[in-house]
Amino acid sequence: MKLPEKFELRMKNMLGKEYTNFIKAMEENPVYAGIRINRKKDNAKKYVLSEFGECEKIPWCSDGYYVNRENVSGNHPYHIAGIFYFQEPSAMSTVSAININEDDFVLDLCAAPGGKSTQAAAMIGNGGLLVANEIVKNRANILSENIERMGILNAVVTNETPQRLAEKYPNFFDKIIVDAPCSGEGMFRKEPQAVEEWSVEHTVSCGVRQKNILDSAVKMLKGGGYLLYSTCTFAPEENEQVCAYLLQNYNLELVKPQNLDMLDSGKTEWSNSEFDMSYTRRIFPHKQKGEGHFVAVFKNNDVTESETAKRKIKKCDGENLYRDFEKEFLNTNLKGEFCMFGENLYLKPESIDIDKIKVVRAGLHLGLCRKGRFIPSHALCLALSKNDFKNTVNLSCKSNELKKYLMGETLECDKKGWCCVLVDGFPIGWGKSSAGVLKNHFPKYMRLKK
Repeated sequence: MKLPEKFELRMKNMLGKEYTNFIKAMEENPVYAGIRINRKKDNAKKYVLSEFGECEKIPWCSDGYYVNRENVSGNHPYHIAGIFYFQEPSAMSTVSAININEDDFVLDLCAAPGGKSTQAAAMIGNGGLLVANEIVKNRANILSENIERMGILNAVVTNETPQRLAEKYPNFFDKIIVDAPCSGEGMFRKEPQAVEEWSVEHTVSCGVRQKNILDSAVKMLKGGGYLLYSTCTFAPEENEQVCAYLLQNYNLELVKPQNLDMLDSGKTEWSNSEFDMSYTRRIFPHKQKGEGHFVAVFKNNDVTESETAKRKIKKCDGENLYRDFEKEFLNTNLKGEFCMFGENLYLKPESIDIDKIKVVRAGLHLGLCRKGRFIPSHALCLALSKNDFKNTVNLSCKSNELKKYLMGETLECDKKGWCCVLVDGFPIGWGKSSAGVLKNHFPKYMRLKK
């Protein structure tokens, strides 16, 4: 890998005596892969570690483990069931840096493909809210799919500009994550295209863009709330200098991140300011097992209340159909606001107004209301636990029956009606049983090839 000459010169000036080790790591270190276990799934860690062996723990994330990517497939039943998520190890440091409470309102402003959103969502309880936003439509769709796969109940996926969201939700969120688009220097080893696109001018333009995004983020942050800022670049123009911009223009303070004491601190001299950068954190490949990363946590010292008015909840025609289905086939009673979009029924968190906002996923997709019948969605299945279903068929991870199911074949079943198929006790999809046969309702686009 041929690195840009001006990049090497800057890194040499930044790192001094450490530069030789840095370049050696960039050229010779393995590219580390990681998985993050979904803490929303009971006993997930036990089953994953039993399946893949005692993996090395990622030190800055309690749910993260290093894995050999060649040995862990996206077609593994545990991945399909949302029991774990593939995530670059360094990227897990961002959400780990802060305590997210169960009733927090959290915004992930640049969220695709969903690693940080799903990590944050695992910490939020049923009284909290996640808004995951992505401005690029096709990336927002991928984000929505990952939100679904990880079984998240109380998340709304939007496809908006930061400016539009700031107009809609002033002083609304307790925690805001801005994993900003950047020059990607930290990903040079994984993404050769980032090397080809690099220039000094590009890092400067990225810094301008990041400041614009953060201007909108600050407007949405509650008084006393926390702003998480991260990038996957080494450039001070996109890291410490962006932090200095925030400190100079807003009533924010840098605070010490949680769980990241093993990482290097940023340096004040890299910020071109007098602001102390010792609470910022950096991951360098010659120091840690991960790609380049930067994390900073800010507290909002303004005293502000949310300006978003609460609305009256309207009655939805699909609610009765769902409640009848719930009574017959489920052992749970879901709470939220029912919303219809065409034939699609969603359960939206009551706490947020999504009128006049581009929405990809308006909460939990419950299913279809068609000709007086309710047809449950795959998302509903993955959002529940095994005890929430009245009818279940539990299959072993390595069984032929599970392989058949994932390929779209029917199974034998002595239940009647809608039935949840489990893999080792974790929901993975629906079937509908009649006359001893379980008709397959695993999504066709997800089925494995025979």
